[in-house]
Amino acid sequence: MILASKIITSGDKDYYLESSGSGEGKIAIVDLDFTIISSEPIVRQFKKFREDKSIKAIVLHINSPGGGVAASQEMYEEVKKTRDSGKPVIVSFGSIAASGGYYTACGGSLIVSNPGSLTGSIGVIAQFMSVRELADKLGIKYTTVKSGELKDAGSPFRDINQKDIIYFQDIIDDSYDQFLDVVSKERKIDKETLKPIASGRVYTGKQAKELKLVDTIGTFQDAIKIAADMVGIKGEPTLVREKSKRGVLDLFFESSAARELKEIKEEFKTEFLNTPVLQYKFEK
Repeated sequence: MILASKIITSGDKDYYLESSGSGEGKIAIVDLDFTIISSEPIVRQFKKFREDKSIKAIVLHINSPGGGVAASQEMYEEVKKTRDSGKPVIVSFGSIAASGGYYTACGGSLIVSNPGSLTGSIGVIAQFMSVRELADKLGIKYTTVKSGELKDAGSPFRDINQKDIIYFQDIIDDSYDQFLDVVSKERKIDKETLKPIASGRVYTGKQAKELKLVDTIGTFQDAIKIAADMVGIKGEPTLVREKSKRGVLDLFFESSAARELKEIKEEFKTEFLNTPVLQYKFEK
C-alpha cells in the first residue's frame, strides 16, 4: 500500500512524503542519484528524517560519480551528524558511488555495495578550458583588470601558465589530503596504507570489500533488511521517500521530445555553467 502525506515546500519546489508497506517500523530512503553540484536536497532530507522520531533508520542509496568538493563535504557532515545522533544510516551503492559519492558514504554507519558497483576514485580534479584562440579568430577582445597576478588564474581567455599550475596544484593537494583524512578515519585504514589505494582509480564492490572501503556485499534490499535488523523492526518495514509534486510543466516534460530537450538543457547547465572548479568526481 502506498500513501502520500502533506506537501512540504522548500525553495521554489513542493515535496510530499510517500510511504509504502504496512510494517510497524519506518525506514526513510534517501536517493543520491545525481552529479553533485548542490548538497541541498540531501542535507534537507537528512535533517528532516533525523528530527522525525517515527523514522528509525535511513538508507542512503547512492548512484553518483561525485562532483563538487564543498557539496560532498557538506553531505558527508550531515550523514555523519545523523549517524552520531544515534539514528543508523545504512549506505547502499547502486551502479556507481565514486569520489564525492564515496566521500558522502563515509559518514554512514555501514556501507553495502553490489559486487559490480563502481566505487573509490578517491582524488581531486580541476579542469580548465581555454577559448583564447577561438576568441582571437572571432575578433573578440577581452580585457582583464586585476588586483594580483593570480586573480584570473584559470580564466578561459588566457592560456594557463606554470605559476597557475603550481597555485592550483597546492589547492588540489590540500583538498586531496582532506579526502584521505576522512577515509582513513572512517574506514580505520592507516593513511600511508590508504595512499596507494587512493590513486584516483575506481574499484568494483568486490575489490572495495577486500580493500576495506566497504563493509559488506549486498543489494539495496539487503541494505533495507540490515537497517531494519539494526533497529529491531520485525517483518517488512514501512519505507518513506520524499517525492516532488508534479505540476503542469512536469506533465509536459513527460513527452519524449520535451524530455530530451530538458535533458540537453540540464546537461549543459550542469557540465558548463554550474560545475565547481574543484571536484571529487570520477571522470569517465
